[in-house]
Amino acid sequence: MPPLSILDLAPVPLGSTPGGALRNTLDLAQHAEQWGYRRFWLAEHHNMVGIASAATAVVIGYVAGGTHTIRVGSGGIMLPNHAPMIIAEQFGTLESLYPGRIDLGLGRAPGTDQQTLRALRRDASSAEAFPQDVLELQALLGPLQPGQAVQAVPGTGLNVPLWILGSSLFGAQLAAMLGLPYSFASHFAPAALMRALEVYRANFQPSAQLDRPYAMVGVNVVAAETDAEAQRLFTSPQQQFTNLFRGTRGQLLPPIDDIESYWSPSEKSQAMSMLACSFVGSPTTIRGDLEKFARQTGADELMVASAIYDHGARLRSYEILAGVKVGA
Repeated sequence: MPPLSILDLAPVPLGSTPGGALRNTLDLAQHAEQWGYRRFWLAEHHNMVGIASAATAVVIGYVAGGTHTIRVGSGGIMLPNHAPMIIAEQFGTLESLYPGRIDLGLGRAPGTDQQTLRALRRDASSAEAFPQDVLELQALLGPLQPGQAVQAVPGTGLNVPLWILGSSLFGAQLAAMLGLPYSFASHFAPAALMRALEVYRANFQPSAQLDRPYAMVGVNVVAAETDAEAQRLFTSPQQQFTNLFRGTRGQLLPPIDDIESYWSPSEKSQAMSMLACSFVGSPTTIRGDLEKFARQTGADELMVASAIYDHGARLRSYEILAGVKVGA
């Protein structure tokens, strides 16, 4: 099985607070480090009461400061929301404080709705400049050039590793062209996964950062002692995705006994289509299903998301998964 990493959105369970969610995030990262996970990424989302990682660079610093060896980064920073200079300074600062441990994953979606995008003082057309912004950011983190009038301090010369994130062929093509590692968001948008991996690998151009394609694939994993308990825990993300279609986003809901009574047939079809790359069950079930998926995709690394309501159950799920990997 390929190496395992974690994508955490600092989920805010119903009845909790963002502060509690962020403390749980650090606790999870500290356990993940002990269990042998390769990296711990956080994602930028805005105006979502169930996600506490909006100030992504700040949370990365909090997690990196509370851990020692695990790589910490963004999955991702939504670059159209920011000036490349600001991101270069933020991640240059993080790299200066935690050298050799910071990743900078970049996405071109806003990570929010259009009204919130305006509150961020950004324009929807900003995404059109994403390739140019990536190149600008790469230059700001690269070596100082003769006559360069503007530099990121800290940032210049630190070469923080860049990743391109995506859920379509656009990101795959850009990552291949720039010779950057690629992370596909199949944990919520799996439709184009296999085609995107094919495009990325077929068109990859070696770069100073990377000499061969490196593809990380997102998955949802909910593990428990039994298949039945894992399926019950999985009803939290199932409710979450159902509410997405209903336009009633909120905090992460507790599991329920009968998910069929919660959603309509059409909502079930939509939600489970988005959750197609999900692996739910006991250690034995998880091992077999994940190994098959890894063979099918040829993934170099799996990035695991687990929207589990109870923090103790979430920790146990990642512990079980780490044991499955060790036993592989």
